Amino acid sequence: MSVYDTKIAGLTGVNDLLNSIKGSVTLVVNVASKCGLTPQYTALEALQKEFAAQGFTVLGVPCNQFGAQEPGSASEIETFCSTNYGVTFPMSEKIEVNGAGRHALYQTLTQVTDDEGHSGDIRWNFEKFLVSRDGEVVSRFKPQATPDSAEVMAAIKAQLAK
Repeated sequence: MSVYDTKIAGLTGVNDLLNSIKGSVTLVVNVASKCGLTPQYTALEALQKEFAAQGFTVLGVPCNQFGAQEPGSASEIETFCSTNYGVTFPMSEKIEVNGAGRHALYQTLTQVTDDEGHSGDIRWNFEKFLVSRDGEVVSRFKPQATPDSAEVMAAIKAQLAK
């Protein structure tokens, strides 16, 4: 099954967010507004601007499961992201990425291993997954891997070249 067939609402009311970006190369990132890694929003937005015309998008997925670092409402999250980081990429509704309430999107994503062989539970905010145009999860990056790191950039460029 394609990741793009999974139903998830947008932060601002889009009912089927993944369907609206189907066919894109997508970097899915669980995000939080009050995390030490929150400044990664700057690089995520830079990726969005650099590669959007080639069929790429970032998808921010707010989650409050790590140190309660995303406590805000949808409106508060949207305002924080646009005001502080100029975020233009799509954002989903706030979800759970681990545990019994894990959203179906993350049931699929967490099956993939990163370069250290880790699969399963998300370890912290800003873990990243690269999804191909056809909805296959092709890469997983640990939270500390910055969006503009050589490994993330190479993986994105390889998918865009296909």
